[in-house]
Amino acid sequence: MTRQTQTPTRRAQRSLPDSRGPVSKRIVNAVRASTGDAPTAIDVPDDLDPWGEDVQLALLVCHELHYRGWSDAGRDCEWDPAVISARTRLEDMFLDAVADEAAQLLGEGSADDQLGALARAVPSGVTAHLKRHGTEDEFNDYFAARSMYHLKEADPHAWAIPRLSRTAKAAFVAVEYDEYGAGRGERVHQELFAELLSSMNLDDGYLAYLDAAPAVVLAPVNLMSCLGLRRSRRGATVGHFAATEVTSPVGSAWLLAGLDRIDAPEPARCFYREHVEADAVHEIVMRDEVVASLLADEPSLHDDVLFGIRALQVVENRLDAAFTTAWETGEPLMGQDSTGRDLVPIRPRRSGEISLMNSSVSAFSAPRYGVGT
Repeated sequence: MTRQTQTPTRRAQRSLPDSRGPVSKRIVNAVRASTGDAPTAIDVPDDLDPWGEDVQLALLVCHELHYRGWSDAGRDCEWDPAVISARTRLEDMFLDAVADEAAQLLGEGSADDQLGALARAVPSGVTAHLKRHGTEDEFNDYFAARSMYHLKEADPHAWAIPRLSRTAKAAFVAVEYDEYGAGRGERVHQELFAELLSSMNLDDGYLAYLDAAPAVVLAPVNLMSCLGLRRSRRGATVGHFAATEVTSPVGSAWLLAGLDRIDAPEPARCFYREHVEADAVHEIVMRDEVVASLLADEPSLHDDVLFGIRALQVVENRLDAAFTTAWETGEPLMGQDSTGRDLVPIRPRRSGEISLMNSSVSAFSAPRYGVGT
């Protein structure tokens, strides 16, 4: 595998995507509209599928206005009342759907008990497969999907910082400081993942694979933004971040072993090696200082913290199952471009190769979403 040079799109805004249904079409058109043509209201029906392509793309288009924005937006519409109103309706639908599935997860006890269980879990599903049998094509499919988050790694959780205080805030910022390279631009985790993509001959441009990403890939990123952008869900944001950190060291170590096995380029291994080392410390800080201090200050947030922990498991379970289903049939999870070409082709499996379905899908099958923050 040869190393690519950095693409001009790594730090650039991208253009608005094609819509995937009536609601995302209204949202895209509203963002693209000039001031004089902007709608005063955007219709959001009550009978939408919160996990479907239309809703998940509409949410990502809305959320991206709070990150890098869109190159072809017709005006500054980050706080446009019609867009915000539609986004809020869609978020409420999505969070209700996540809550319904989170309530069905096994496991009892406090937030700390559940974080402890996550930390002790042995990876299975896709992470276990990539460690033992994953091909370069499958790793690339996985990386392209994870780029939806990793190229904005740590940003969604950072919304929580002004909503915390004292020890919880100080410890949270300490973890985020590492995510942002500890003062070194080249060590920012977003940059490390871009280097991973480039080294694997993938596009390192920001949101480069959006058009190929199905709803199940967008949902984990949208969940983080839904929680992070709402002060009222600061507990869930902290819980989500904590669950992300405690599941990262072991999952990242397994992915690193898989990359060693296929002799992947050093930048690809470097990203996961960084998370094995840094997140072993972050796991302790998040549990003992951030979560514990937050709940000591605001014990009423316990159930929301617990929701964030479980919500991560919900979206990661769905993503893991989607990878499994796709790879079992020799297809990539990531879709096709406008010409019908597979952006990340998967080599069909030969007879006798291991079946992914022999591995159970669990909350711990991914190192984190993004999950290496």
